[in-house]
Amino acid sequence: MAAIAQAQTAPAGVDAASTQASADVVVSPTPAPSKPVSTSVKEKAAEAATATLSALLPRLAASDTLPLVDRSAMVAGDISKLLAAYDLSKEGVVVQEQQGGKVQAVLQRALALMGTPYRWGGTSPDSGFDCSGLVGYVFRTALGIELPRVSRDMASKADAELVAAREELRQGDLVFFGLKGRVNHVGIYVGEGRFLHSPSRGKDVRVDSLLTGYWANRYLSGRRVAM
Repeated sequence: MAAIAQAQTAPAGVDAASTQASADVVVSPTPAPSKPVSTSVKEKAAEAATATLSALLPRLAASDTLPLVDRSAMVAGDISKLLAAYDLSKEGVVVQEQQGGKVQAVLQRALALMGTPYRWGGTSPDSGFDCSGLVGYVFRTALGIELPRVSRDMASKADAELVAAREELRQGDLVFFGLKGRVNHVGIYVGEGRFLHSPSRGKDVRVDSLLTGYWANRYLSGRRVAM
């Protein structure tokens, strides 16, 4: 009778060892698919960067009277805040893949060069920059985009959208200056009516106003580089 009871307990064709092993198997739950980054996270990142940059710009423009060491320390601290605002790695976000990430890459690279001395013909932080050397270096190292070497050629770049009115400028646009329609200077628009550039001999890479003063009177046009 015991043999009959055992036969009724075990399934046909399966021995006792197999039955015990089946009982010990733990079925792991299927991992939930990763959630896509929400639009709200991207919007918060953009808002944080814009707010930080807006707070930073007036300080940069007013920093000419500060010693270079103090100015560098101030700028480095503010840039760190800007970068921190975009550190969303804990959420699985890659900054460069966000909407507007390429523009932010240009701004971050440009602002990091604040305080680099002007040098005619210069194209690197080690040698110093002239105006077009600075702009070319920023776009090349931030995005891998090669721009013409001189400002007048950048201004006539066929694949860059013309921005005629300064009110239509966006962050990352190239801004051109000159006299009587002839371009002789270029910078990068950083927002809030200001642009970053390498001005002239004896000065450093800095941010100036596009709306008032010397450069406002010499503004000609802008170009939006395809990114």
